[in-house]
Amino acid sequence: MDTAIAHTATPVRSSGTRHVALLVETSNAYARGLLVGIRKYLVSHPGWSIYLAEHSRHETDLSWLDGWRGDGVIARIENQETAERVRRLRVPAVDLSAAYLTPELPCVETDDATIARWATEHFAERGLRNFAYCGDARFGWSVKRGDHYAAEVRRLGHEPHEFRMEPSGTLAGDRLALASWLLDLPKPVGVLTCYDIAGQEVLEACKIAGLAVPDSVAVLGVDNDELMCNLTTPALSSIQPDTTRTGFLAASLLDQMMSGQALDPCLHLIPPLRVETRQSSDILAVADPVVARALQLIRDRVDEGIPVSAVQRHVGLSRRALDYRFLRVLGRTVHEEITRVRMERLADLLIRTDWTLPRLAERLNFSHAEYMGVAFKKYSGKSPGEYRRANRSPLPG
Repeated sequence: MDTAIAHTATPVRSSGTRHVALLVETSNAYARGLLVGIRKYLVSHPGWSIYLAEHSRHETDLSWLDGWRGDGVIARIENQETAERVRRLRVPAVDLSAAYLTPELPCVETDDATIARWATEHFAERGLRNFAYCGDARFGWSVKRGDHYAAEVRRLGHEPHEFRMEPSGTLAGDRLALASWLLDLPKPVGVLTCYDIAGQEVLEACKIAGLAVPDSVAVLGVDNDELMCNLTTPALSSIQPDTTRTGFLAASLLDQMMSGQALDPCLHLIPPLRVETRQSSDILAVADPVVARALQLIRDRVDEGIPVSAVQRHVGLSRRALDYRFLRVLGRTVHEEITRVRMERLADLLIRTDWTLPRLAERLNFSHAEYMGVAFKKYSGKSPGEYRRANRSPLPG
């Protein structure tokens, strides 16, 4: 594969080579994941000469494009300056930002509606009834992600709270404002942050405010940046987007456009992969102490296939009385909650491992792999094999 890193000048032409500018920052895990996806596309579709300048999420100096005459662009178009730069190049281009500042271009972006739904479910499953969002006012995608989250929270019958970070120029000042907002929130509360850096800021602000995490404030980020998530104390839970697939599809679309195909300027939404639960949201915030004890037992023994009778004995209530309390708090019976937790565990193992169905059935104490498969399809709408293929399918060719 012919590759190059350049900041200025007109490309030197060679037969069959396509000169492509990547206006994608290199400073965060999400953007680097996009670049990995582009690289994977180029492994099987060589012949691009890449122009990539190292920059951060906030940097807008694209002066190196002055005089550049290439064949195509893949860009994270986060502001009007970048949008105008791309337009002036007059070459095929694909956008990778949900800011949607260039509606005339195809756009490939993470599905924020699914992220919002997963986040509210993540908190609701832990018994939380207060929901908040910490966004970054500088980015249109952050605002849209917050809007989706607010809609999901209202759908559950609750009122969302929101804080939009607007940097004051001093990190200490920003954290003090964030700490004040966190103190005023009803507790316990689940806080979705627009990305993992904001999640780190929320966790540090909780320390300033003297708020216990996750008991008073449960925190969930987006991007699942392994370094950032495990650098914090406690470790940050995060939603993992499918950045590799996003970058791969963007490269495929641009290749088609550079070959002369006319593509509709439509939005391609890529669903996230999973919620990576760490200590920052590992909470069971249930006001009913009996239900809380029962839920903890169900989670502690998820691999055993614990029967309802064992949960009854653990809390000292009849099935009817325990079901009544579960329905009042969670809207589900004890049996339904056991099934939900087991199916979520199976879904996680299907994605994370290559184990056969018999091995999975043995691990989760199902009597037969066939019975496990029927139960999972009833729960998810897909067989275990279909679910695994949908969430771990090969990149499109």
